[in-house]
Amino acid sequence: MSKEKIFVSAVVYVRNDESRISGFLSMLAGVLEERFEHSEIICVNDFSSDGSLEKIKEFVKAGTAVSMTVVNMSYFHGLELSMNAGVDLSIGDFVYEFDSVEMDYEPSQVVDLYYKTQEGFDIVSLSPDKGNGLFSRAFYRLFNDFSSYPQKISTESVRILSRRTINRVSSMSKTIPYRKALYASSGLRTASIVYKRTGKGRKVDRGERRYRRKLAINSLILFTNVGYSFSISMTLLMMCIAVSMLTYSIVVYLTQTPVEGWTTTILFLSFAFFGLFGVLTVIIKYLQIIVDLIFKRKTYNFESIEKLT
Repeated sequence: MSKEKIFVSAVVYVRNDESRISGFLSMLAGVLEERFEHSEIICVNDFSSDGSLEKIKEFVKAGTAVSMTVVNMSYFHGLELSMNAGVDLSIGDFVYEFDSVEMDYEPSQVVDLYYKTQEGFDIVSLSPDKGNGLFSRAFYRLFNDFSSYPQKISTESVRILSRRTINRVSSMSKTIPYRKALYASSGLRTASIVYKRTGKGRKVDRGERRYRRKLAINSLILFTNVGYSFSISMTLLMMCIAVSMLTYSIVVYLTQTPVEGWTTTILFLSFAFFGLFGVLTVIIKYLQIIVDLIFKRKTYNFESIEKLT
């Protein structure tokens, strides 16, 4: 079997994966060595507290023809910033992103992703036929309903990016707070290969679970109109209430004898609430535009880079 004459990089997120990392690297290195002339694997060790790093080194000592590099993060950064560090270090014409070492797909499907790019796609993902859980499904439903991107996002196990994708996304933002959203908004052709999931997914610790929830909330605010839609709904509701109070105060003033000063107070509160929520809506809209134009600059810190082979 002839090998593809290109250089591919594989960026792998590692977080307390001591029991799975050796088998995963064995699979990945075998696939890359068999199908590509030049390849590298970059493991991003996100401050693992178990023996993940030792397992990676043991795998390299056992012998592999694929270039191996480990990026050791200085502290827990989470998936997005850690993968940014790995992708920034990669030099391949195409870059695989493995967000987890959990394997519930066939090794041959990793190569299928590359072959799909040869049909003119810059971004190709491998997606399971079902999501990880209720929270994940709810997040993607909200994101797709309130975002304006033509490409819908979903749970992905692996994806491959062309170098053109990485360059374009880097030019779009100084940092990449949520990779899927920027890939979807890049304007490049995307495709997805759906497979039947056989496993239940990797269990995550409390810190990583808290990080994922925070990332989901930040992504909804940053990349969708959820916040603006909520503020508009609340504004319309409070404006309706203010108009109702205004109408009620006028009716009471004309038909009854209210306590002195009551009508004036109610009128003032009605106009105040009406104006307050109107101003807040304008402010929120301005903030949304500013956030869309300028992302907060976030950096990552790594303790060391170990070139193992």
